Amino acid sequence: MISPVSAAINHLLAREPWAREKLARHAGKVALFDAGVVSLRLKATADGMVEGASPDEAQNVTIRVKLSDLPLILQNREHAFSYVQIEGDADFANTVSQLSETLRWEAEEDLAKLFGDTAAVRLASAARTAISVAKTTQQKFVENVAEYFLEENPVLVRPQMVAEFSSDVTRLRDDVERLAKRIEKLKESR
Repeated sequence: MISPVSAAINHLLAREPWAREKLARHAGKVALFDAGVVSLRLKATADGMVEGASPDEAQNVTIRVKLSDLPLILQNREHAFSYVQIEGDADFANTVSQLSETLRWEAEEDLAKLFGDTAAVRLASAARTAISVAKTTQQKFVENVAEYFLEENPVLVRPQMVAEFSSDVTRLRDDVERLAKRIEKLKESR
């Protein structure tokens, strides 16, 4: 069973003999990647590639991730496995973790096969620039929205203002308690 996901992973593995060698040691083992509403079952093959596994095959390792953590994982692949819950074969899970951290898609190499070396470099550079501009635009948008809700239409409150308010409330409470004790003493002295 070849799925688009396993085909993409196999494309990355095809260029890395060391990675295929590591994965081949776990031939026949099944990894279940469970993201709640979506799950993926992949089996390591004897040649160090992956293929889809059928639901009746028992998984050797289960890797659970929250969909809300996927953006964090994509931003910080080196720490991706700190966002997941792992159950099962620790050695197999460690191999999957190492492969997820180190396998990289070399877009320029694949584009060079289609368009030639020069065009591939330019296309990859243009894509990186577009991604950078999109990230910068997103960051500025978030900053502008936050500023609007903090300054112009105050729905949000800065953490420093909350801390100051809390401190003022505590001080006022203490002052009121001291005043109440003074009033009580004055009543007693009459």
